[in-house]
Amino acid sequence: MQDIKTVLKKVIHDLYGLDSDPDVAPSPDNIDADYSSNAPLKLAKSLHKSPIEIAEELATELGGFVSIRDDGSERRSKPRDDGREQGGEQNLSISRPGFLNFTLSDDYLKTQIDESTSDFDKSVSSDEFADKTVVCEFSDPNPFKVLHVGHLYTSIVGDSIARLFEYAGAKVIRANFGGDVGLHVAKTLYALRQKNPTELTIDDIAKCYVEGTAAYEDDESAHKEITKLNKEIYEINSKGLHDSDLAELYWKGRELSYEYFDQFYASIGVHFDKYYPESTVADLGLAKVKEQLEKGVYEYSDGAVIFDGDQYGLHTRVFINKEGVPTYETKDVGLIFTKWQDYHFDKSVVITGSEQLDYMKVVLKSVEQYAPELVERTNHLTHGLVKLPGNVKMSSRKGNFLKAVDVLDMVRDALKFEYDSTDETVSLAATKYALLKYKMGGNIVFDPEDSVKMTGNSGPYLLYSCVRAKKILSKSGTDELQNAQRVSIRDNGSERRSEPCNDRRERGGEQARVLNSSERNLMKKLLEYKPVLEEAVAEMAPHKLANYLYELAQSFSRFYENCAVIGSDYEAERLKLVQVYLSTMAHGLNLLGINIPEEM
Repeated sequence: MQDIKTVLKKVIHDLYGLDSDPDVAPSPDNIDADYSSNAPLKLAKSLHKSPIEIAEELATELGGFVSIRDDGSERRSKPRDDGREQGGEQNLSISRPGFLNFTLSDDYLKTQIDESTSDFDKSVSSDEFADKTVVCEFSDPNPFKVLHVGHLYTSIVGDSIARLFEYAGAKVIRANFGGDVGLHVAKTLYALRQKNPTELTIDDIAKCYVEGTAAYEDDESAHKEITKLNKEIYEINSKGLHDSDLAELYWKGRELSYEYFDQFYASIGVHFDKYYPESTVADLGLAKVKEQLEKGVYEYSDGAVIFDGDQYGLHTRVFINKEGVPTYETKDVGLIFTKWQDYHFDKSVVITGSEQLDYMKVVLKSVEQYAPELVERTNHLTHGLVKLPGNVKMSSRKGNFLKAVDVLDMVRDALKFEYDSTDETVSLAATKYALLKYKMGGNIVFDPEDSVKMTGNSGPYLLYSCVRAKKILSKSGTDELQNAQRVSIRDNGSERRSEPCNDRRERGGEQARVLNSSERNLMKKLLEYKPVLEEAVAEMAPHKLANYLYELAQSFSRFYENCAVIGSDYEAERLKLVQVYLSTMAHGLNLLGINIPEEM
């Protein structure tokens, strides 16, 4: 498909002098072809010609299939009466109101499949990422708070996006930003003050954050006390003080939080290269805001320092409060410049919940006034909420939120109940795939029971298809099944017998091996891997890869149902196809952070 697109793009430029990006897609069911393009329809208006006339001109110029060799030279073959016949590359036809239809030859498919097994790491070339430095910031939990389901989601999707960048040739720094100082810390320590630091647990911290938040909102005296604590904590952190009960409690809680984060990330196979506690970037942010305050970017308002976002159609936000303490906005300013000092990044990707969208617009717009090049290199991606079936609204402030570990436990329990399995590889694959298959941006309803199903669009379904392929390959040297018939076991336990596919066609006095529809469809789907990867990288969209792998697994399932492999006349060819399938699935799943078990 990509080869056709490349050639068609060149022909359009040669004929009409136009730079285009022609669409090429699998043909509709009513068209007897492999791929179709509506390029003539799209060109009709600008060329002032009918789509059929343009289609005929393009077909004449194509004259059959033209492919581009690795050295840039062309390779052309003439049209054939029978697109399934051997020799040549493809058959080209036209259909109304102005479609070009392409049928690939069996030889062409086989050649492309052979070439597709070459080094996967050379499959995608992207000038945007090759040899570039990318800082990918995601997860961003705050110490003194517990990881919730949103952190699980952003950790999984952020890691997959980072893997896509690395695959495209980028040097990726996985960064994690969190508030080790701030009002949330003061709220937690307010409720923790009666605890013994040596007996402190992460569960204590979670409970006390909820208690402290309630006190701050409902009790005026507590509100004042927490505000005072906030300033004291800044002092403790900035000066490294350890000589008070509050300081001892603060440092112990901070240590426990980071240990808890590390353990969780390790459990889901995610790692970070750099932690940025807010306290380490606040001073630089404060210096930048004060410097630009003198130049008019920021301004005073009622004793605080603000950025007037109204003039840009945005919100006006406080960057330094009345007490002289930097807000989250100023810390984010400091983070941008700290990343730049540390890595001189070509691209910085920040992944947050969608509730941060307007907030980040204000922060970036303010920085744009004095460092536009850094804002130009920054991409802010957002995601929606992750909810359980029933659409129950959850809040960490109220304590009824869904913890990240709760979600993992739910999936483990569902897998145990459904299949009496405790395979952590399968459980984690179910969780990751259930989140990654959705386009990032909207809300997600996460159903633990659906996530572990062996049928449908699920992680275990993909893993099962891979294990099935592994078993075929493992039997290839020892299996003694007869060529006449093959018996296999259906998913429901019944037997299925399939005749070997002896599809041959007479040509010039000799029998030519003709691929059947299941083989062709699997081959065509395999050849879509490279363009799908290119899209996933360019759009930072793991869901495109995830859903392609599901479609690929479906194609393999139909191949498995309809074509005997071991013991057939075409065992070597089909084993090769199974190997390419397994290699492609393994490579794609790895980019999603998913491993394949040995058996299921």
